[in-house]
Amino acid sequence: MRKKVLLICSECLSRNYVTTVKTDSEKKLELMKFCKHCGKQTLHKISK
Repeated sequence: MRKKVLLICSECLSRNYVTTVKTDSEKKLELMKFCKHCGKQTLHKISK
């Protein structure tokens, strides 16, 4: 089973991306994504 999660920019805290993750996954997803508000690539983490 997969669930939808929001990815938040670590610098400006804007919620930019929606993705899916496995529900039994213990790891926190962290990706380098482009933030249109910052105008550069930043680290994005799963929102709480």
